[in-house]
Amino acid sequence: MATLADSFLADLDELSDNEAEIPENNEVDTADMEEDIDIDMADIENLNYDDLDSVSKLQKTQRYIDVMQKVEEALQKGSDVSNYGVDLEDDPEYQLIVECNALSVDIENEIVIIHNFIRDKYRLKFPELESLVHHPIDYARVVKKIGNETDLTLVDLEGLLPSAIIMVVSVTASTTSGKPLPEEVLNKTVDACDRALALDSAKKKVLDFVETRMGHIAPNLSAIVGSAVAAKLMGTAGGLVALAKMPACNVQLLGAKKKNLAGFSTATSQFRLGYIEQTEIFQSTPPPLRMRAWRLLAYKSTLAARVDSTWGDPSGNTGRAFKEEIHKKIEKWQEPPPAKQPKPLPVPDSEPKKKRGGRRLRKMKERYAVTDMRKLANRMLFGIPEESSLGDGLGEGYGMLGQAGSGKLRVSIGQSKLAAKVAKKFKEKSYGSSGATSGLTSSLAFTPVQGIELTNPQAHAHQLGSGTQSTYFSETGTFSKIKRT
Repeated sequence: MATLADSFLADLDELSDNEAEIPENNEVDTADMEEDIDIDMADIENLNYDDLDSVSKLQKTQRYIDVMQKVEEALQKGSDVSNYGVDLEDDPEYQLIVECNALSVDIENEIVIIHNFIRDKYRLKFPELESLVHHPIDYARVVKKIGNETDLTLVDLEGLLPSAIIMVVSVTASTTSGKPLPEEVLNKTVDACDRALALDSAKKKVLDFVETRMGHIAPNLSAIVGSAVAAKLMGTAGGLVALAKMPACNVQLLGAKKKNLAGFSTATSQFRLGYIEQTEIFQSTPPPLRMRAWRLLAYKSTLAARVDSTWGDPSGNTGRAFKEEIHKKIEKWQEPPPAKQPKPLPVPDSEPKKKRGGRRLRKMKERYAVTDMRKLANRMLFGIPEESSLGDGLGEGYGMLGQAGSGKLRVSIGQSKLAAKVAKKFKEKSYGSSGATSGLTSSLAFTPVQGIELTNPQAHAHQLGSGTQSTYFSETGTFSKIKRT
């Protein structure tokens, strides 16, 4: 029986065997990578950027030739209605449309490569042209039209560029620092322009084929934006499934081109509008509402593409419902705001309001009422400056206090009803000592109204004991004669 030490030794032997095998595999992989790098470097060294065929190879590939041949045959044959019941993934026309979408993307990339080639060659002749004309096809057409001509007044660029850009190009060409190209370089540049234009025409043919099949492949999307715009959106996105996975904020930018205003005002220009700008709904919308309609079209187009990608509604009713909803929303936006209705007065309450009253509320109001002094401080005489605590109008103002002419702050303090009533009540009470007079008797009485008050207890007692307060036995009273009737 093997011990624990023997099992550990066996494990160490296996680890050593694996470590011995790893370097051999790494050496093989490293050798393969070095060979691949050598091959890639050899291709880069053999690549000649002066040769157009070494830069642009798409038109000579078998895939390009086969797809273009199928597209031409399908355009001549027309739409095949027999395949309408077949699943979308198994439909041969849909497979051809997917290939066309992929080919259109490759064509765009190839056009960009050829554009860079033309720009590098023609930069010696007119270096400012690439900053004035941004679109590759427009640039290729202008380069082919100008050639080696130095005086652009002899070159007719009408129909190739807008009139404002033509004027800027003509003025810039008169002050350019470029020189005429050699004949060999000019021929390569013109050939590159022809190849770019041929690729552009092939792309248009592919889009035309996709457009004719949009009613079957994407009926809901075609119902909203039209077959032409739907074909362009699918071609740029790379297929219907790719378009369905794309968010609406990116769908509305498909086909957007950078506009060159050549120093003109940007107040009336619209930037970053793609293929959705070409739809009938967008063109019929008033200009102030076009941006909102642009976003709404992108949102509904994305939803329709998702319905078409799952073959949810082959009849196209969903797309027509979306289109009707878009029309209703745009009409709603154009309606004038509702007129402002007069607000009626509230219905008066028939029940009397519950207001607190009584002696306690009257006393509280009298206690917290504004005094005459505060009323005078809150008032000002016209044309007479008020006195203030700090002088020169600084500090707290005194208003009409002291405005009588004496120069002093005088206020005639009138005794309130509550104070008068309390004083009368406490005057009736005796706040002195008892009737006995002694040396300990005090003539000071404490009243809540006047504070310390000097009183005469004897006079008070004499007044109480006399008959002056009696109503019947009075020293000054007389008998009354009552006439009998």
